[in-house]
Amino acid sequence: MIVRNPGLLSLIQDAGRTGFQRYGVSVSGAADQEALLIGNLLVGNEPDDAAIEVTFGGAEFEFSQDAYVAITGGDLQPSLDGTPLSMWESFFVPAGSMLHLVAPMSGMRSYIAIDGGIDTPLVLGSRSTHYSSGLGGISGSALKPGDIVPLGINTDNATPGAKFPSELRTEYGSDLTVRVIAGPQQEQFSPTGIQSFYASAYTVTESSDRQGLRLDGPQIESSQGKYDIVSDAVVPGSIQVPGDGKPIVLMTDSQTTGGYAKIGVVASVDLPLLAQAPPGTVIHFAEVSVPEAQSLMRERRRAITEADMLTPLRKTRQPLTVDGVDKDVSVTYRSDDSSQPGGTLASVEINGIRSTVRIEEIN
Repeated sequence: MIVRNPGLLSLIQDAGRTGFQRYGVSVSGAADQEALLIGNLLVGNEPDDAAIEVTFGGAEFEFSQDAYVAITGGDLQPSLDGTPLSMWESFFVPAGSMLHLVAPMSGMRSYIAIDGGIDTPLVLGSRSTHYSSGLGGISGSALKPGDIVPLGINTDNATPGAKFPSELRTEYGSDLTVRVIAGPQQEQFSPTGIQSFYASAYTVTESSDRQGLRLDGPQIESSQGKYDIVSDAVVPGSIQVPGDGKPIVLMTDSQTTGGYAKIGVVASVDLPLLAQAPPGTVIHFAEVSVPEAQSLMRERRRAITEADMLTPLRKTRQPLTVDGVDKDVSVTYRSDDSSQPGGTLASVEINGIRSTVRIEEIN
């Protein structure tokens, strides 16, 4: 796959670089792990295979070979050679096609999962890009115009028209409630400060990135007039409170230790919401226990992995004469979308050449 335009920020990301935090190496990986997982399942990949994470759109990629693709996460209005694509389902991409991602309709990060995954070298067991330290991806940096992204071997597990059920999709809103486990330095905050944290609304600021979300809102009062601690371990989801009393939620590219008191840790099940929260998003925090957070994560993972994504397909095949030339045409489409004008992606094969089209009407 050739990068024609990476947009604001496009990165190769997988499930992350685990096992090296004690050496100061960030986990990195997809900011929205749930969207990555679903994309890989839709194209028949292993759950932790690498995909392309595109932030805020403006990106364009050219496929040098046939592939099956699924786009999950934030809706950046994807299209293939001008044909609008549906999110959360697999489709066929013929060699030479151009994939465009424009701008967010919801969320802020899309994941392009490709059958066979992405075959860049493993660095400390992961293909994830941590661009601030130059690890992983292609030369340790964000994708650039002209970069060639090597694709893995097609596993023959992909099925065009596989679709993640709409009722199970996470809704990325502009006003979120995020569940939080009490942090290890709760005693550093006064009762008034803790009450303010859970009762107030905070707004994601422009200073946020993959390392952390900086929030603006009421100051969280310290019990001792200071927020510094002896540095200890942090994880993605840790909520630090620095000297200005405004919380910072650490994300997937965060450092491995920190010297600010932590008032809480975001439950893993809600981290995808924060990964898709652009500046201006309003966030409320609600306390949850460790057992509750673990149960929520298990239930969500089970719902994703056990979801029935292979919706029934219909196929019609017939001869067609165009300008006196006989063509053998077959059209494959999902039966559940057959009554939705303009809402059906179909795989079309004409004399053995396949493409993806959007069907406006089926009679």
